[in-house]
Amino acid sequence: MSRIEKALEKAAQMRNGAPTAVVAEEKPPGEGAPLPRQAASRTITINSNNRLLATISEPHSAVSEQYRKLKSALVRLTNEDRFRNLLMVTSAIAGEGKSLTAANLAISMAQEYDLTVLLIDADLRRPSIHHLLGFEQTIGLSDCLQDGIDIGDAIIKTNISKLSVISAGREVEKPLELFASKKMQELMAEIKHRYKDRYVIIDTPPLLPFAETRSLARIVDGIVFVIHEGITPQESVIEAREVLKGCPILGVVLNNSTTLNTETSQYSSYYTR
Repeated sequence: MSRIEKALEKAAQMRNGAPTAVVAEEKPPGEGAPLPRQAASRTITINSNNRLLATISEPHSAVSEQYRKLKSALVRLTNEDRFRNLLMVTSAIAGEGKSLTAANLAISMAQEYDLTVLLIDADLRRPSIHHLLGFEQTIGLSDCLQDGIDIGDAIIKTNISKLSVISAGREVEKPLELFASKKMQELMAEIKHRYKDRYVIIDTPPLLPFAETRSLARIVDGIVFVIHEGITPQESVIEAREVLKGCPILGVVLNNSTTLNTETSQYSSYYTR
């Protein structure tokens, strides 16, 4: 029954005082389940009072200066022969500050006059970028991989005009299968070339406990490896270095370093190639 016929039947029933029959509308196969709400039109305001985001809350602090040094080193290293824009931030184990480093690095880069940044939360097991930046979880990376949602529809704009974000998306049972899939390789290639004029900073799960990070390490342009001084066991660093052998490691960020002055010792970054 067409929609016009349904409308005429309903009108006739109303005129005759008969109860209106409820007719289920036929839907093409595959329809019915609503898509997650799109995030492309959203603009979030990053919490400027979050002291963990020193690049916003304390832009003139020594900590922010360390991030600017990190940014400058990365920009130099990724523009030597060609523009290597697809970068991941990881660590050997949990609790080393990789997500914090990724967020502050992305913000610092976006504050640069001629740089634009896309920050992606690829830690599907324990996403935290949305907590750090202060927005509710929405459609994101996992939804693009599983449901074929266009990556552009998952991008969230921020009040920093040159910084956009993609959240982790809904929880998945087996992240390794997603990361090791051809779909993931295709999606990363699409992001790299679709947004070829901007840096893409990817926050990943820690390297040693979870195998999916190892898959991603082999398709990115560069890796920033985070070590928390006094927390990361030396054997974990050595093991992680072996795991990443042959991968494009750009350098190391040393958090909570006692080698720097007391002003930066609470939370600091040191970069070396």
